[in-house]
Amino acid sequence: MQSPALSLLRVVAAFAYSLHGYQKLFGAFGGHLGKGSLHDYWTLTGLGGVLETFGGALLMLGLFTRPVAFILSGEMAFAYFMRHAVRGFWPIQNGGELAALYCFLFLYLATAGGGSISLDRWLRKVRD
Repeated sequence: MQSPALSLLRVVAAFAYSLHGYQKLFGAFGGHLGKGSLHDYWTLTGLGGVLETFGGALLMLGLFTRPVAFILSGEMAFAYFMRHAVRGFWPIQNGGELAALYCFLFLYLATAGGGSISLDRWLRKVRD
């Protein structure tokens, strides 16, 4: 059951992660971008929204899992050090628990792959 469980972890984490992108890009769930000007999208927050929305979608599908997860892991490390670490050392104090957790979860997916239920696996079988 390890590989299907990995796929489930990937889908659930990617779905929850993509909601942050919807907040940033579309103003959903109480978000603030998407309600402003086009200039709002040309910021680090706007770039994060694009990565979270489209990277999350790719991870949900299990398409290009390893490279996408690696990029998203880097985004979360960057977010942690730019937004959270400046407020204190401990993630529980600086509000960075989620960024740190996503960072290492995506790093794990970058090494483990998408699991047995993924488009990556399906495409590999079709090619063989």
